[in-house]
Amino acid sequence: MPAPQQRRRWGQLYGAAAGLALAEAAAAAPGPVVIVARSALEADRIEQETGFFADNSLPVLHFPDWETLAYDAFSPHQDIISQRLEVLYRLPRLNRGIVVIAAATLMQRLPPPSYVESGSLMLEVGEQLRIDGFRRQLETAGYLSVPQVMEHGEFAVRGSLLDLFPMGSTRPYRIDLLDDEIDSIRSFDVNDQRTLAKTGSVRILPAREFPLTEAAIKRFRGAFRARFEGEPNRAIPYREISEGIASNGIEYYLPLFFDQLASFFDFLPATSTLAVFDGAQVALEETWRDAQQRYESRRHDIERPILPPEEIFLDPESVAGLGESLARIDIGAFEIPETEMSAGCRNLGSATPPRLLLDSRAEEPASALIEFVERFDGRILLAAESAGRRETLLPMLRGHDLSAPVVDGWRQFAASDDRLAITVAPLQTGMLLPAAGITVVAEEQLYGDRVRQKVRRRKTERDPDAIIRNLTDLHAGSPVVHEDYGVGRYVGLEYLTAGGLDGEFLTIAYAGGDKLYVPVHALNKISRYTGASPEQAPLHRLGG
Repeated sequence: MPAPQQRRRWGQLYGAAAGLALAEAAAAAPGPVVIVARSALEADRIEQETGFFADNSLPVLHFPDWETLAYDAFSPHQDIISQRLEVLYRLPRLNRGIVVIAAATLMQRLPPPSYVESGSLMLEVGEQLRIDGFRRQLETAGYLSVPQVMEHGEFAVRGSLLDLFPMGSTRPYRIDLLDDEIDSIRSFDVNDQRTLAKTGSVRILPAREFPLTEAAIKRFRGAFRARFEGEPNRAIPYREISEGIASNGIEYYLPLFFDQLASFFDFLPATSTLAVFDGAQVALEETWRDAQQRYESRRHDIERPILPPEEIFLDPESVAGLGESLARIDIGAFEIPETEMSAGCRNLGSATPPRLLLDSRAEEPASALIEFVERFDGRILLAAESAGRRETLLPMLRGHDLSAPVVDGWRQFAASDDRLAITVAPLQTGMLLPAAGITVVAEEQLYGDRVRQKVRRRKTERDPDAIIRNLTDLHAGSPVVHEDYGVGRYVGLEYLTAGGLDGEFLTIAYAGGDKLYVPVHALNKISRYTGASPEQAPLHRLGG
């Protein structure tokens, strides 16, 4: 492990071996290990790998990208903002653990730590809470008042009940008031609105990465007029922020809300270690060029004037400079000659994981896997993506008199004496350590490109122009797409009672006479059908 301001090179790490090395590094490091991946997809993979090998012994945090392009006129999904704010809140308090971030995300300028800290509060059972004042406080913090809470950053008041989905929380909460005192706090399910577990307190983070208080709006207006020439009311962001509306794409005007912005490094403890993947520097330079090109192509729009890239992003040289005070590991699959290895360094003996593709057309589909298991002189862990896939593999092994006990994860396998075992793990790539006599076989080795096509992202990117924003966009019979259920036909509006709440619901007809009722405040899940011929749009079946 490097000391502060020192650099080490960790090479010859193939497949998931990098995840194992980083998990072990995080267990030994004096502070958190911050992993800088080349891309958002690689960050997802590294999060899964390190989480598997750390096996709940350390927290694994992922600071996600906005998933928008520079100067896009739409905002990140609330779930993404929720996760980002949670990480920013936890980072200064993180003594040990793993933090994963994509190189491009590292370039984003952020609100100062004082904003995240001062905008956070804790509600506890027995505490005094005046509902009218607290409602105004939530609205000022950016929370949206809705009839029924479904997503992060929403709240609903029904008499003495307050439903709230705090940013950074995995579940919404129902707060029951007795006069002006919090009588109980329970989590609940957004789907059926039924309460779940009782808790004694709940932490509330700001709903956005910028404030919308009167003072913040005043500062934005003044800064906007000072930065851009012409009549400010012609600019959409200026008009909407002046009315207290969080304009789409307003994240790219963050400098106008604060006197000074921060970087991701400002949230990190001084004991942090940077682990930078090979190729991250190239990703930084490409992101910087893309931002400059998009700025040049959009800078003359009088309805949406934009700030230059250097006010929104850190350039690659600045990113490198901010990380100089930290310990750093340069990590990748590159070869390191024996003559360059530091004294006392450890060689994991990592090699490229073998391809063991299952061939459904062959007489023995699992012949490559069975042959490898029989001749490998060491211990093998099969990592299935799901319990169902695990149950598919087990009969293949039993058919060759191979016993593979089911283990809960990496630590249980490492502590056992089993030569062959199987587990459920979200690994995309396997690992081969010939010197240690250990290998992990992941699904990509067995199923090839079919697994790569199923890489999980937190939110599917959607065309903002296809999202239904107003019911006037629809007429009876229009084909629409629900992001969970597919293509159906819009029928109309119905007034229904669900979960003890009255409200209007969109009715969508599906094949077989099935109907789906969608609350009007959940329009973000509905898109227009954008096929070449709406008249010939398919009609999907619910559950299909």
